[in-house]
Amino acid sequence: MATAAVDHRMGPHAGTGARRVRRSMTSYVMLLPFLALFAGFLIWPLLNSLYLSLTTFNGVKPPEFVGLANFLRLFQDERFLHALSNTLVYVLTAVVLTTAFALVLALAFRGQGWGDRIMRTVFFLPSVTSTIALFLMWRWIFAAEDYGLANTVIGWLGGDPVAWLATPSLTIPIMVLMAAWSGMGYAMVIFVAGINTIPEEYYEAAKLDGATTWQQFTGVTLPLLRPVTTYVVVTTMISAFQVFEAVYIVFRQVSNVGGVLDSGLMIVPYLYDMGFTKFQLGYASAIAWALFLIIFAISLVQLRIGRTTREL
Repeated sequence: MATAAVDHRMGPHAGTGARRVRRSMTSYVMLLPFLALFAGFLIWPLLNSLYLSLTTFNGVKPPEFVGLANFLRLFQDERFLHALSNTLVYVLTAVVLTTAFALVLALAFRGQGWGDRIMRTVFFLPSVTSTIALFLMWRWIFAAEDYGLANTVIGWLGGDPVAWLATPSLTIPIMVLMAAWSGMGYAMVIFVAGINTIPEEYYEAAKLDGATTWQQFTGVTLPLLRPVTTYVVVTTMISAFQVFEAVYIVFRQVSNVGGVLDSGLMIVPYLYDMGFTKFQLGYASAIAWALFLIIFAISLVQLRIGRTTREL
């Protein structure tokens, strides 16, 4: 009798545990196709790339293990260091301008009227347009020939044509202009969503305290937008570090992927040049992992700063 009572009490719990296990197993089985694709198309290529970064490999002969030689070579490669310095200048300028312009546009067109919606759509269009088409348009704008739009306008004003794409000092400013123009629409939409979540009562309280419009912006809007700003800055920075199409389409010369005097050479175009033009695939893999580590470290710093600022 006692044993039967114990079995009777344990029976339902045992059945519940078995059903829980079956449900869990069913979920895991349904995830298997995704996990297989994830491992086959992401995890395995990443591990293989890490292995290749430790070898010399030209795509024909078997890889030859060289340890950290490729990574040590980076510190002695003047062209890589030049690409790194160009990239850092470009990223810093592009992130600051894109974020600033996006915030200004968000404040200007945050409303729900038809005018604000149309303007948000206009500024957002470059974010959903083919990047190839956009950069071909920019190449036409800055073309040195008679059909170039910028030189055509300068000619109407009586000025002399400018070799926009062949002047090294203009390369990074043009790239920053293209990045800010194409990226501020997406960041603007994120900022608009963040601004519209700020309770209106905060602004009303600030007005009652006599705060000016600028004081409301610096004392209410900016502090409450810090998580959104951190997201925009991090995503914009990652995108800027990975710039490739702008260099390859707009500034590529016949024999030089980085433009005149490598003035537009960035890390990813240099990676492409070493891997798919010179077939130094092991060294190109090391460049890719160096770029990953740079982005990872800077992202961690930015997230840490954003978290510390929110705590304050």
